[in-house]
Amino acid sequence: MKSYSIQEINELLQGTIVGSTTTLITAPEQLDEASATEISFIGHRKYEKNWATSKACAAVVNEDIRIEPGENKVFIKVKNADLAMSQVLELFAPPSPVFHVEIHPTAVIDSTATIGKGSKIGANVYIGPNTKIGENTILYPNVTVLDECSIGDHTVIWSGTVVRERCHIGHQCIIHPNATIGADGFGFRPDPQKGLVKIPQIGNVVIGNGVEIGANACVDRGKFSSTVLGDGCKIDNLVQIGHNSKLGRFCIMAGNSGLAGSVTLGNGVIIGGSASIKDHTKLGDGAIVGAGSGVVSDVEAGKTVLGYPAVDARDALKQWAILKRLVEESKK
Repeated sequence: MKSYSIQEINELLQGTIVGSTTTLITAPEQLDEASATEISFIGHRKYEKNWATSKACAAVVNEDIRIEPGENKVFIKVKNADLAMSQVLELFAPPSPVFHVEIHPTAVIDSTATIGKGSKIGANVYIGPNTKIGENTILYPNVTVLDECSIGDHTVIWSGTVVRERCHIGHQCIIHPNATIGADGFGFRPDPQKGLVKIPQIGNVVIGNGVEIGANACVDRGKFSSTVLGDGCKIDNLVQIGHNSKLGRFCIMAGNSGLAGSVTLGNGVIIGGSASIKDHTKLGDGAIVGAGSGVVSDVEAGKTVLGYPAVDARDALKQWAILKRLVEESKK
C-alpha cells in the first residue's frame, strides 16, 4: 500500500501547509467517506461545514477557505484544489494492467500493418491492412482497427473499441471501452419503390491529439469527407457525434448528449448531459449548452443557452420563474 507524509504530498503540490499531523496518508477520499489516514479536498466555501464531521486527517483546500483544520489535522492551501486533486489522485493511482509480452500471440496483425517501437498489442486484437500504429501506444484485448487507419504515439485504446476503416487518431489520446469510431452516419432517403434507401457514407473520422472518448460513445464517419474532433476534446460516455460534424479544440460533451449531422462547434464549447444539437447548426467559441437542452438554431460565441428549445439562459430562467408563479396562482 502506498503512503506519504503530508510534507511529501506538498512537495508535489507546492502549497502552504496549515496545521500539523504525523499521520501517513494512505489514500484520497471524499469528505464524508474519508477515514483517519486519508486526505480529502475542499474546493469551495460551501463545503466548509462538512469538515467538522469528516474523519480525514488532511485536506487540500482553496486559498480562500476560512476554517482551521483542527487538532492533529492539516490543510494544504493551493490556488485551485480541483487541479491539485488530480495530482494527488495520480500519486495514488494503481498501476495499469500488465502486458507480459508486447504483442500477444493471439493478436491478428496484417503483414502490411506497421507497429511502432514500444507499443503493446493485447490478446485477440485485430489490425487490418496498411494500418499504422505509433510508438508506445497500447491496444488492450479485443480491440479492432480496420484497414488503412492510423493511430499516433502514446495513445491508449481500451477493450472492445472498434476503429473502422480509413479513420485516424492522433497522439496521446484515450479511447475507453466499447467506443465506436467511424461507424456509418445515419443517412437514408425515401424511395417510392424501395422504401428507405441507404445513403453510402464514404468519408472517415479524424481525431486530433490529446482527445479522450468515453465508453460506448459513437463517432460516425462523414458522408462525404471527415467527421473531425479537434485537439484536446473530452467526450463522455454514451455520447453520439453525427456524420460530418466538426468540433474545434478543447470541446466538452457530457454523457448522453448528441450532435446530429453536420454540426459545427467552435473552440471550447461545453455541452451538458443529455443535450441534443440539431443538424447543420453552429455553436461559436465558448458557447455553453445546459443539460437536457435542445438546440435548434445557431448559438453565438460565448453565449449560454438553456431549455427545450434552447434560448438565452437569462430568458429561460425568466420563463421558468413565470411558469412557477402561474402554477402557484392556479393553486390559490
